[in-house]
Amino acid sequence: MIEDRYDVVIAGAGPAGLVAGLLVARAKLKVALVDPLFKEKTGSGARDDARTIALMQGATRLLKHLNLWSVCENSAAPLWRMRLIDRTERFLSAPTATFDAHELGGDPFAWNVPLTLLTNTLQRSCRKAKNLTMIGGSIDHVETTDTEVKLSVDNVSGQISAGCVIAADGRNSLCREAAKIKVTNWSYPQKAVACSFSHSLPHENMSTEFHYPAGPLTVVPLEGNRSSLVWIEKPDVADEIHQLSDTDFCARLAHQMDFVLGEISKATPRGLFPIHGLTARQFAKNRILLVGEAGHVLPPIGAQGLNLGLRDAALAAELIDDANSANEDIGSDDIMLTFDRRRRLDIFPRTVVVDLLNRSLIHNFAPLQGARGLGLFLLNNIGPLRREVMQRGMQPLNDVPRIMQE
Repeated sequence: MIEDRYDVVIAGAGPAGLVAGLLVARAKLKVALVDPLFKEKTGSGARDDARTIALMQGATRLLKHLNLWSVCENSAAPLWRMRLIDRTERFLSAPTATFDAHELGGDPFAWNVPLTLLTNTLQRSCRKAKNLTMIGGSIDHVETTDTEVKLSVDNVSGQISAGCVIAADGRNSLCREAAKIKVTNWSYPQKAVACSFSHSLPHENMSTEFHYPAGPLTVVPLEGNRSSLVWIEKPDVADEIHQLSDTDFCARLAHQMDFVLGEISKATPRGLFPIHGLTARQFAKNRILLVGEAGHVLPPIGAQGLNLGLRDAALAAELIDDANSANEDIGSDDIMLTFDRRRRLDIFPRTVVVDLLNRSLIHNFAPLQGARGLGLFLLNNIGPLRREVMQRGMQPLNDVPRIMQE
């Protein structure tokens, strides 16, 4: 039953929004989760998605705390090794670099999970959660005041209000605009083709990233002799690849990967996505906290995007829970400032690194090419440096949300 007052409203039901909803509801706060998908009366309401997500250790710990990891683990593949292969054919090429999670201890870098499975699992849990109301509709107006946030939903009469809003409503976030948070936008001359496929040779739980002048081609292990693909290309080439017959696509992909996985077959329907970048100037303001793509959008390199979004959601829920337990205002300026400060220490450095790596491929600028080649050479040959970078790539070494810690 839809009420007119909640403690927290969450806009958007992607994985980050769903996780935020579950965590805030566990804190015994009254939560509304708003998304057009919930208009469907049966099933999970999740859209099919060709992509997969490599969930790093903090994300899997979070799902274990929510008692959901066992469902995902059954269809996940561990990522134990990562290999970077330079195919730019430029004068200053980089050496092949291999990273092995066994150097860090007993856990893989990540587990590769189909995104639709993750979303469906989280939605089913939300439907069973106490204190959580799922509202099917689009938010069409948001107003912030000194004491609350008021929202209008297209198929709900009247307004709903809350002490704060967790905005997980994507890169074109209406909530972010209502909070008067500005963003920096940029784009790349690239599109990504995404799908999964079967192959004749085993992947041996190793991810391979080929660096081409138009962008990286990344294959990540799935269960059995299957892998997921994100193939970044120039827009016209990506459009052409997207339109190929299944037979021609599999043949072209096998050739593009130098047949490292043998023959390719049984590709799933391909998704096609433009490559953009976005960073909010602030990550919280005026009782609105930004999570996921409402706050940051990165190229699909290094599995950073959704893992960042899950850390956003975990920290937002943690700060709200702590404030509520202390009988403090859950939407106070102190909460907004703390969330902004802690998240920018994680988001900004990763955004810069991913952006520079992508630009080092698509721009034929000798100093940048040389820096990339030197960096990979050092990582490949200096063990302590390599291990430090691997650790930092998986999650921050400090200031990790409590539910993501060991």
